[in-house]
Amino acid sequence: MQEKAQMKIPILDLSAQHQQIAGEIEAAVARVLNSQKFILGPEVQEFERELAPYCQCAEAVGCASGSDALLLALMACGVGPGDEVITTPFSFFATVGSIVRLGAKAVFVDIDAATFNIDSTRIESTITERTKAIMPVHLFGQCAEMARINELASQSGIAVIEDAAQAIGAEYRGRRAGSLGTVGCFSFYPSKNLGGAGDGGLLTTNDLEMAETLRTLRSHGAKKKYYHDRVGINSRLDSLQAAILRVKFRYLDQWAHARRANAQRYSELFRNAGLVSSESIGLPAESESSLHVYNQFVIRARDRDKLRACLAERGVGTEIYYPVPLHMQACFKDLGYQSGDFPESERAAEEALAIPVYPELGANAQAYVVETIASFYRHSA
Repeated sequence: MQEKAQMKIPILDLSAQHQQIAGEIEAAVARVLNSQKFILGPEVQEFERELAPYCQCAEAVGCASGSDALLLALMACGVGPGDEVITTPFSFFATVGSIVRLGAKAVFVDIDAATFNIDSTRIESTITERTKAIMPVHLFGQCAEMARINELASQSGIAVIEDAAQAIGAEYRGRRAGSLGTVGCFSFYPSKNLGGAGDGGLLTTNDLEMAETLRTLRSHGAKKKYYHDRVGINSRLDSLQAAILRVKFRYLDQWAHARRANAQRYSELFRNAGLVSSESIGLPAESESSLHVYNQFVIRARDRDKLRACLAERGVGTEIYYPVPLHMQACFKDLGYQSGDFPESERAAEEALAIPVYPELGANAQAYVVETIASFYRHSA
């Protein structure tokens, strides 16, 4: 049988997305340039007004990045030196970096093997009198098991800060990510489902006083210019980014629907190829209580690194999220964790592989990806 011609399939194709809306983006940028209002201002205010109800929250507060959103949320919740924040070791660096920057201690809880999210059944034993917050991560676009997390937080009088950087539009029991805790934190890094033309972030809350605190903290701690109530940071969402994001926001649900359709097609293709039954591939598990928006489609793969090299040779882009769990990062060695402390996170780091799932990905491209993977395992058997 003749081998199919090689295709070129990137892990993400932002150019394909941009081509569809380029005129609208250019008009939005021109609107800001003509206004000469670049910092906060009307575009940011409108963006906040549009995003708050979408996230089923009373308030939304724009900031400079998803990383800053986490930092601001922790600051607003009073996290500081000597405090503890419970979170997952299987996430992007900013999750724990934001905790450590404030002099607090990250307390890790291993992940659930099926969803990659923090295992809520393991949290209770880690809560101490020093625990100030729980920071679940809605990884890859699926919400963590929030009912148990909120129950534990309520019992202990601690905050819940949602790291929803990858999960805008995701749902848990009919509620949107960002509305499930004390504060929700979002990123608009270009690779996100709602991505800007650079960095950008957002915080959501149903607590009006919390929203006011966040707005103060993002502007050097000043409610009124040059009058500082507290020590904050400079983390303001640019008007240009807000204008671009307002255009893209109109397409967000359409793109999320396409990602979900691609995820369903992948599942069918992998099963039809016999890759799941052979245990060569583990598919993402979608919780019955969640609506997954698939910022990433992450499989578990036997001989992951060799498979990745094969896919690269055949023109298929992939990414490893994440090759080193946070408890094993050199800069966090002072936390005192060792290899083997969180076996599910460590196993995920060895097996997880993200394959293309962007909205513009066609059925033929998906078939090519799966056929390439099937061919790899046939020849490596």
